[in-house]
Amino acid sequence: MSGGDKLDFEIRPNPQPVPAAERAALMVDPGFGRVFTDHMVTARYADGKGWYEARVEARAPIPMDPASAVLHYAQEIFEGLKAYKNTDGTVTMFRPEANAARFTTSATRLAMPHLPEGAFVDSLRHLISVDREWIPSDDEGSLYLRPFMFASEVFLGVRPAMEYLYVVIASPVGSYFKHGIKPVNVWVSPNYTRAAPGGTGAAKFGGNYAASLLPQQEAAANGCDQVVFLDAVEQRWIDELGGMNIFFVYDDGTLVTPPLGTILPGITREAIMRLAEDDGRAVIERPVAFDEWHKDADRGRIREAFACGTAAVITPIGEVRFEGGAFKMGDGTSGEVTMNIRKRLVDIQRGRAADTYGWVHKVF
Repeated sequence: MSGGDKLDFEIRPNPQPVPAAERAALMVDPGFGRVFTDHMVTARYADGKGWYEARVEARAPIPMDPASAVLHYAQEIFEGLKAYKNTDGTVTMFRPEANAARFTTSATRLAMPHLPEGAFVDSLRHLISVDREWIPSDDEGSLYLRPFMFASEVFLGVRPAMEYLYVVIASPVGSYFKHGIKPVNVWVSPNYTRAAPGGTGAAKFGGNYAASLLPQQEAAANGCDQVVFLDAVEQRWIDELGGMNIFFVYDDGTLVTPPLGTILPGITREAIMRLAEDDGRAVIERPVAFDEWHKDADRGRIREAFACGTAAVITPIGEVRFEGGAFKMGDGTSGEVTMNIRKRLVDIQRGRAADTYGWVHKVF
């Protein structure tokens, strides 16, 4: 039952965990989001009752009525973050409190109840502790955590649901892109937009990602790894990628990134801005037009561009393709500034560098 910012999680160990040898084989090359741990977290909410039945239990299918509200009105939000096994044997998370705060913001936008932020972090700690044997120890490996919440009330009617289910699942993962840390090609979509002013672009809402899938197919058909969206009003200004924020590196070392509003307030994005500023770089949030990106890349003023997010961390952009042409960022290889920032961030995440920001959360 709940108490202030806490929930008491009942631990119910899985009576049939994956055997150690089978687990080890699965973790040799887990890919991303295809292998899952033995347990999950669940907690229920009902209007007038609050949060209840908070558990860590065996990972299993979720029983669902065909009239469950989420299937009809898409009331669903999620988060994504990682746990890391460090060389000293400790296990840490990166900025889980920031994920908890964003989960609350997303819940507000989708007219959903607020999970206490302390309970959000506790749910992650419990799951990581129970499934500690699933945490990879290689340099690119981590335990990806996926907290989500959806409307579970059985009804057909357009209103906020009165019942919800909160779940956390975990997946041992390697590099997000199959080819590892190499520059990606991106496709600037001429036909589709991601979010409009007043919409749900700033929430981590499943519908935003569903809307990106068709343009992502369009990107793949043009030989690209990711789609880049333009704004919904003028279809001129860079918005973000299908699932990542974007930065531009100018010839004077300045970093520029699109302002918040219709884009997701990325936790990795915010950390990059802080690191760059502390390195003495100017960091500017302002609109960047696609034609500016094209012209300034061609004349060498924009030297590098990179995408960022929890899953891929920081990924350099090599080539930009669009209807009628293409251009490269520099010589199309990984830029020095991009890779230096990536190293600084990853070293903090993995405990290889001192955390002077209070970002690292020790689990055990």
